[in-house]
Amino acid sequence: MTDEHLFRVLEPAAGRLLDRHLKMAKEWMPHEYVPWSQGRDFDVEPWTPDQPKLTGVAQTAFEVNLLTEDNLPSYHNEIMNAFGSEASWGQWAHRWTAEEGRHAIVIRDYLLVTRNIDPDMLERQRMATMEHGYSAAGKRPLEVMAYVAFQELATRISHRNTGRYSDDPVADRIMARISLDENLHMLFYRDVISEAIKVDPSTAVAAIAAEVLRFQMPGTGIPGYRRKAAQIAKAGIYDLRIHSDEIIWPLLRHWEVFELEGLDAEAEQARAKLKAFLDDLDRTASRFEARRAESLANETAG
Repeated sequence: MTDEHLFRVLEPAAGRLLDRHLKMAKEWMPHEYVPWSQGRDFDVEPWTPDQPKLTGVAQTAFEVNLLTEDNLPSYHNEIMNAFGSEASWGQWAHRWTAEEGRHAIVIRDYLLVTRNIDPDMLERQRMATMEHGYSAAGKRPLEVMAYVAFQELATRISHRNTGRYSDDPVADRIMARISLDENLHMLFYRDVISEAIKVDPSTAVAAIAAEVLRFQMPGTGIPGYRRKAAQIAKAGIYDLRIHSDEIIWPLLRHWEVFELEGLDAEAEQARAKLKAFLDDLDRTASRFEARRAESLANETAG
């Protein structure tokens, strides 16, 4: 089945899932989450490094989360190109973009009002990140759909853990609110994939496997991303174990990827590669956990 035909067949399901989303989504106002009374003019009182209450990894995690959200124009473009702008697909893309837009607004306002990050550095990083943009790199539409299902769940977990790690009730409340949005977005994409499995299980499984094997968070274009991601992983905010156990496996189980029968040869081969990859991911995650525990023990002993 061609991608065009498959998405035409899936369009009624997308409409039902969009209607469900609109009934479940709660309106919220970013400005109501920001402690505006803490604000001061930067031209009167310039930012200095001693001002942030968020320090170290917490500050880095907020920076990465915000800059990831900043790339929304690129994400919107890729989703529109992949799913099309007709009927429910276009309605969903615009609604999703509008909801996602709140996330960068509230995180940036919080960070600037509380002076928890260098505003000049943040703006330069935003410019660099958006100039780099984001590209789906020629993925097929169903592969994009599978990717965003995993990515929305990953972002939900990353945001939620960042809020908890911050040790700031205001930051935690903001990230908890954003995480609710990300969860609803994940449900839409997850359940579209479920519908695709009913229509063309072989194509769906191949797409799912491809996206697990090459998954990267959308923030990879952020300057210094690898170093920052390593710091975030060491802190336990988002690491390989979380990626495996809280992102990949819950969705694979929901879709019953390893229980599906009647797949074609290509899908069976993709599923075999997926199983081997997951076994290796589990071993790598365990090694990372062991090294982290040893490093923390040495730091404590020192």
